[in-house]
Parts: sequence; C-alpha cells; structure tokens
Amino acid sequence: MTTAGNRQLLLARHPEGRIRDEDFRLVDAPLAPLADGQVQVRTIYLSIDPTMRVWLHPTDNYLPMIQPGEVFRGIGIGVVEATRHPGFAVGALVQGLFGCQQRVLSDGSDLLALPDIAPLPVTAHFSLLGHIGMTAYCGLVKVGAAKAGETLLVSGAAGAVGALVGQIGRILGCRVVGVAGGTEKCRYLTEVLGFDAAVDYRAADFDAALAAACPKGIDVYFDNVGGRTLELALGLMNDFGRIVCCGMISTYDDYDVPGPRNLVQVVLKRLRMQGFVILDPEHDPKEAYAHLLQWAGEGRLQHRAHVVDGLERVPDAINMLLDGRNQGKLMVRLSEEPTVA
Repeated sequence: MTTAGNRQLLLARHPEGRIRDEDFRLVDAPLAPLADGQVQVRTIYLSIDPTMRVWLHPTDNYLPMIQPGEVFRGIGIGVVEATRHPGFAVGALVQGLFGCQQRVLSDGSDLLALPDIAPLPVTAHFSLLGHIGMTAYCGLVKVGAAKAGETLLVSGAAGAVGALVGQIGRILGCRVVGVAGGTEKCRYLTEVLGFDAAVDYRAADFDAALAAACPKGIDVYFDNVGGRTLELALGLMNDFGRIVCCGMISTYDDYDVPGPRNLVQVVLKRLRMQGFVILDPEHDPKEAYAHLLQWAGEGRLQHRAHVVDGLERVPDAINMLLDGRNQGKLMVRLSEEPTVA
C-alpha cells in the first residue's frame, strides 16, 4: 500500500489580537503506514467556527490548550481512502476532529459515519445537520426554552448558527428579531429567512432601532456576540427572560474588552443567563437531527455554505468569520468530494 503525504497547518505561536499568517506554519509530513484496526481519511472540508479563535488562546478552556508545533484543531468531513478497520469501508463519508490537515489516521473511535442525505448537499452535514444545527436547536429549544408568542432576539443572526436559530424560532411561533452587520444582511434575514425584523448594528441609530424593533421587550436573547449588543439586550429583557450565551465573538481577539455595565439587570429582572457548548452531554443530537431534517424536508429551514479553497486559507477564513465577511456556513475545502457512481 502506497503511503500518502500529508500537508498540515501547525500552530507557530499563540496570536495576540488579530490572527496573522505568521501565527501558523504549513508543513509536509509523512503519513505512517496503516496499521490493523486503523482508517485513513482524506479531508474534504474543514469547518471554520468562532470557537477556533478561542482555541488559539494560551490557556485551557473546554478543551486543552493547543501547544505551538501541534496541528491546529479543526472539525472535518472526509472520505475513507484506505481501511484496515471492519467498521469502515473505502469511500465512506465520516466526520471528526481531524485537525487542519489533508489526511488523518484513526482507530475509528473518534469518527462519525455520515449517512447519505441526498438531495441535501454534503456541506449540510456541517451547516444544517452537524454541530451548527445542533447548537441552534439545543440552544434555543433546550437552554432558551423558547415558546410561542415570545419575542426572540438573535445576534450574529446572518451567521450559520444565528440564521438557523431565527428560523427555528419562527417555527416555534416566536416573534423573531435579528441583529446583523449591514443592510444587505438585514434584508436577507427579513426577505429570505422570514425574520419579523432586522437591525443593523453598524447603523448610527442602532440603540434606538433595537428598542423600536422590540416594543414588547425581549423574552429570549440568543447571544452570539457579547459586547455592546449584550448590554443593550440586558436593558430590554422582560422579567424572567432567558439569555442563551452561545458565543461572544466581539471579544475573541481581545479578552480585555469591557463587559456589560448593566449586569445588575440579571438580578432586578430575575433573568436566567446560561452558557453552553454543544459537546455538553445533556444535549440530545438525535432529537435535534430528527427535527432539523423534517423541517428542511418541509422547506421550512434554509441554509447556505460559503466555501473557500486551500489549507493555507484557514487563518484568513477565521478572520473572515470574525469580521462578518462570510455569507453562510464558512468552510475550507481541501479536496474534492467523492464522485457518486
């Protein structure tokens, strides 16, 4: 059996502030021969997620710190191109924490076999039916406990998670208000995804516009950004409201950004403010998967992918995500999808 090569993206140093190309190093590394019980996977797509910037901090978080010289962490979709494992056949699509590299060897314990979801595209395993969809569903339905008739505010609403959160909110019967950057994204939320209102956080009158879009206050706030938007939302929350803390992307390049000055609202309004990570064991992916697949089949959920090519694009793609320059679920393509016979 021929041993394939393997291009890898290594962490060179922990970034200070905005990510730079010099924070990483591309290397060509040999791939060890396949051993009994192992699978060789060729990476097709790498998911680009806000949490990748968190992984770059020089400290442990919900996963161990990545050390300089190690392969940068990343979730991948790939195809089995060689196997000595009875549970995985050549040609099978799998997903796992591959790292940012062209190929990975695995004993199979960390791989998830992906079902055929045609006519949905392979990229839907990341956007709709993967960790993005699971985060949106579990965060809103389980953590936020959103109910019909409530006002739901979603920040980062044009992003992969936020767009699904808003659509699920509409399905549940909520009045949905989205916050996004720019008039084009706001139009996308209302005209394409069916949000009841959208507010441009870049506008000079953002504070007043957000209040006007939520005349009856906010019952559930799904927070993807933290910072100023969180501060404004706290002031608009109704008594006994729920704040779902999914991300705080506005602070990821700089942890010294001042926090909300009005956290006392949590006490005065008896709010519940809860962070969560989809890896938490209490979340049921089977329930989320079933609902998401059903709603997509009924035409009630829309999703889109933004694909850039090349392993060297990973650092810029993370910055693209933090800047809000992506249009849909952002991923980096390392190789072509397998052809269907």
